[in-house]
Amino acid sequence: MSASLNMLRSRVALPALRSSLRIPATARAVPLRTFTSSALRRGGHGENDFDPPTGWLWGVKPGEKPEKEGWEGPVYYVFLPSFVLFAIALAFKPDTSLDTWALEEARRRLEKEGILPDPFPEKKD
Repeated sequence: MSASLNMLRSRVALPALRSSLRIPATARAVPLRTFTSSALRRGGHGENDFDPPTGWLWGVKPGEKPEKEGWEGPVYYVFLPSFVLFAIALAFKPDTSLDTWALEEARRRLEKEGILPDPFPEKKD
């Protein structure tokens, strides 16, 4: 049964494969339009915002005062102070790691059992 099934499969699949191999080289798909008729798109982002180089740093001549841009105020008055406050808060945050807690707990238990001497004997409650 399986031999006849394999023979049937090979007879069905091979003619389709052979017919695709016999396509002449001249019968190729013709492009629908040529490259010269298609619209030229260079990024599609609008006008060119490139300023040609002037030779001055940031385009400001010496002695002239640069005009402020829209992003400078929020950066100077919001971002930088909040960054400084965040850095200070991180520097003084409490240590909440598991290793620190385990070390303190082990020290308390050893002091309670009398194995370690109490580091502050005058503060007994």
